[in-house]
Amino acid sequence: MSLIGARVVRKEDPALLTGQGAFVDDLAPTGCAFMAMVPSSEAHARIVSIGTEEARRAPGVLAVWTAADVADLPLVPGPPGLQRPLLAAGTVRYLGEPVAVVVANDRYQASSAAALVVVDYEPLPVAANVAAAMAAGAPLVNPDLPSNVVFEQGLGDEGLAELEACPHRATLRISIPKCAPSPIEPTGCLADWGPTGLTEWVPFQAPHHLRTMLSRFFGVSQDQTRVILPEIGGGFGSKINFVPELFLAPALSRFLQRPVKYIQTRSEAMQSMYHGRGQEQEVEVGFDDDGRILVLRAMVTQDNGAYPNETGMGLPVLTTTMAAGCYHIPKVVTGWRNVLTHTTPVAAYRGAGRPEAAFLIERTIDLVADELGLDPVEVRRRNVIRTFPYATHSPLAVYDSGDYAGALDELMRIMDYEGLRAEQERRRSDPDAPLLGIGFSSWLEIAGFGPPGSLEGFGHLGSWESVQVRIQPDGSAIVYTGAAPHGQGTVTTFAQIAASELGIPFDKVSVRYGDTAVVPQGIGTMGSRITPIGGEGVRTASGKVVERAKRIAAHLLEAAPEDVVLAEDGFAVQGTPSRTIAWSEVAWKSFQPLEIPSDLEPGALDATVFQQVSNFSFPSGAYGCVVEIDRQTGRVEIRRMYLVDDCGTVINPMLAEGQVHGGVAQGVAQALYEQVVYDDAGTMLTGTFMDYLVPSAVEIPPFTDSFVCTPSTSNTLGAKGIGESGSVGAPPAVVNAVVDALSPLGVRHVDMPVTPEKVWRILRDGTATPV
Repeated sequence: MSLIGARVVRKEDPALLTGQGAFVDDLAPTGCAFMAMVPSSEAHARIVSIGTEEARRAPGVLAVWTAADVADLPLVPGPPGLQRPLLAAGTVRYLGEPVAVVVANDRYQASSAAALVVVDYEPLPVAANVAAAMAAGAPLVNPDLPSNVVFEQGLGDEGLAELEACPHRATLRISIPKCAPSPIEPTGCLADWGPTGLTEWVPFQAPHHLRTMLSRFFGVSQDQTRVILPEIGGGFGSKINFVPELFLAPALSRFLQRPVKYIQTRSEAMQSMYHGRGQEQEVEVGFDDDGRILVLRAMVTQDNGAYPNETGMGLPVLTTTMAAGCYHIPKVVTGWRNVLTHTTPVAAYRGAGRPEAAFLIERTIDLVADELGLDPVEVRRRNVIRTFPYATHSPLAVYDSGDYAGALDELMRIMDYEGLRAEQERRRSDPDAPLLGIGFSSWLEIAGFGPPGSLEGFGHLGSWESVQVRIQPDGSAIVYTGAAPHGQGTVTTFAQIAASELGIPFDKVSVRYGDTAVVPQGIGTMGSRITPIGGEGVRTASGKVVERAKRIAAHLLEAAPEDVVLAEDGFAVQGTPSRTIAWSEVAWKSFQPLEIPSDLEPGALDATVFQQVSNFSFPSGAYGCVVEIDRQTGRVEIRRMYLVDDCGTVINPMLAEGQVHGGVAQGVAQALYEQVVYDDAGTMLTGTFMDYLVPSAVEIPPFTDSFVCTPSTSNTLGAKGIGESGSVGAPPAVVNAVVDALSPLGVRHVDMPVTPEKVWRILRDGTATPV
């Protein structure tokens, strides 16, 4: 019986729920020392001197390093000519940049000694935001470059003539602030450079990629470089970036000849963990009397922070690739630029460029509806794509399948739209009733990063994913994968796929990952690729094993291989159900040369694949949001979120719903709460959870879920991925609902986060003055 589509309880949970899971900070090998960073207190300054004498004399201190001590080591891997140093050399470029590192016998001694390092700075001019960085005479973040714009593609005049010819035109300026990823576990690492080489335990989303870079960095062969993933307390893209500590800890371990561990504090994580989002968008749209969009022009400016990261520089590319969303727009013109600022570097964060794209087009759709006085749902219906495959304005995106109109229909079914509109009208005429707003998002994203070439630009070996399926002598199975999950439930999902394909009971299938000495090669986890690529690999490898097992079973049953079929935990001869053989016997015999066909070798029930796919996948959906706004305080409360997802084939509905709910929670947080704020001097004003707001369980709204299914044509599972969907679709639905509630005041747009103060000022002034 197939387990695909079954609500199987997660295999991962017992260890985590009983406290038996081992995270990096749970590991403490004998003689383990602890590393502490000395962060810059300036956003941009020349380092005049660093006083380390008192720190070196502090109890338990083993070493204090500055840039001079690592001068013979390479820079942190990154874009050529734009790499960041292990420790700031001569100049600091953002608040929190490490200028020194202290190692001591325990974490408290290391932290105390780090506070004794005295740094003398000469402050320099600061460009703390995109506008300041692009202004005439702006201070250069990287003095080796002619400007702070590091990579761009202009708009030119393309599309202007078509815009002029449109019956209606509108413009929209959108500011999407930076977010701090805030996983429950900050980053960390434990490095042990012993006689046989380097082993590093680290919560990293691409362990083989890190193994490769560590090998190159230190000039050590890969057989002597091992990366191990313990449990990971969330990643969201923030744990796929190369940061100084990943290389400093091994260097110090080699120097001290003992293990060295580093664990970020929450405050350090807020300052130093790569931020997400951070875009400025300029949109022009042309449309006809019926709300059909004819032309879309969009310029996206990406804040990269002080040191551009490959994934960060790719964000505006992904945003502009998906700028038209699920809509048929005859003319789409996009441009983008990456800009350096004196702030924390920016990189991939859940959705990575696609939430920004969904926000751009979904706010534009509502703008068109507002301009014409049309229903926003109807405008969506009139513009959605209905035939597939669909070639977009970007060569990266050829949509394989979807039912965007069907998702909208399902959303209308579950949310009682007419009743909500009637309630909204009643409330508007009652000055004592909270305002009611209804918002929508017909979102679409690009996922399933697996076509050849899709990840190689980020330094990976390829875009495939490795999977090995091995049958043990007792008939149980082990799946080894290069995927590196950090909470997605991959062990459960892959076991379901393998059990379904092999005909082996679910509880007799194990999944192993995250150790480069056990899984020789892998790509990793990002871009919602685990199931569309890795899961497809499990199916492919399992199929190879089954075919070989059928040949062995046929040999033992004295039947033709084509007559042998899978039976319950074994094999049977088709048409003769009494002639069966158990998996355990086939597996046991597979290791005995005299018991198997002569052209098979012992251990034949072991298959490895490097799975590739022909195209990306394109998850989509339709979300609705209902908000209530307190007229006196401006407080926005989400009454309910309505969620319709199309992730293709759903392997495990329980896990799919959990991924959606988690993503929606992050999307709601971005829409209403989260914003990294710097002052003009580059000082972070939101460095703790006292001033950087993340929602608790109390603020997460209730959900009504539903799914539609249009299988992907890029893999035989039909899976599209769902890990980032909620974070893509939720923000525009929430903000559209707020704008809808405030629309009688003439409000046409409010930037995220929609704080009570912003809304209160609008309500107080009774005007659509830009916020």
